[in-house]
Amino acid sequence: MSIADKLNDIWELVAAVFSDFNVSDFLDICLVAFVIYNGIKLIRETRAIQLVKGIALLGVIYVIISALKMQASDYIFDRLFTNIFLVLIVLFQPEIRHAVETMGRTRFSKWGGFLSRNEQLKYNERTKECINAVYKACSDMSDRRIGALLVFERETLLGEIIETGTVINADISREMIRSIFFPQAPLHDGAVVIRENKLHAAGCILPLTANHEFSSELGTRHRAALGMSERSDSLTVIVSEETGHISTAYKGLLKRNISDGELREILNELLLIRDDRESASRLRVLLGSKKNKK
Repeated sequence: MSIADKLNDIWELVAAVFSDFNVSDFLDICLVAFVIYNGIKLIRETRAIQLVKGIALLGVIYVIISALKMQASDYIFDRLFTNIFLVLIVLFQPEIRHAVETMGRTRFSKWGGFLSRNEQLKYNERTKECINAVYKACSDMSDRRIGALLVFERETLLGEIIETGTVINADISREMIRSIFFPQAPLHDGAVVIRENKLHAAGCILPLTANHEFSSELGTRHRAALGMSERSDSLTVIVSEETGHISTAYKGLLKRNISDGELREILNELLLIRDDRESASRLRVLLGSKKNKK
């Protein structure tokens, strides 16, 4: 058979395959693959992987019970796996909620959506004023070992957190932050939520992290900051009352003992509107060292 005949056979085979091609089937496969991929990615990044291992172990036990014909145990496991869908929803409720919230975040916002160039410049000017006030206040509190917890709301709305505190909605300033966290102030124990460059609420209660693998020397403020970063895309700044060290929590990662200059750089990278491609590598460098220490 000549090369031309072989090529012709291959072409006919390819044409036969694509003649039965169905666009809806292709899209269906892509969607299922996307869901499975993101599901695996989601559980790998959370404690849900331990639940998956436990469910897999129960499945193995169920197979053994069925093979040995243990009727009582088989009945119990049969009822369990009959309602496995509801069981999974209950077990993975936090992860499912986090995934849905992540899907609900839109890029058509202040982070590069419909704002004109002039509007972006004005927004960045206001943000820089906010950043300057925060890092200077944190530097002052660090020198005086005054504990502080500041949460910057980004795309995930923090309404539930704000409801636990007192709404202030005041212009942010160095003096305002220091007065809130003054040890005798009524709202100094909670967290401050900063929304749209405003000191929106104070005395807010943050959820503690469920991860017990972090250093035992971490206090409640650090654990609350980590818990907040695990449940949203917010950035949290912590000033330790015991050591005066400044730390940041973002996406479940804690960067400890940073200088006020480093804090300013991190705030600039995360809060100013800019091209994500330009800042992604720099942000990885800023947040890539001095992370959680066990």
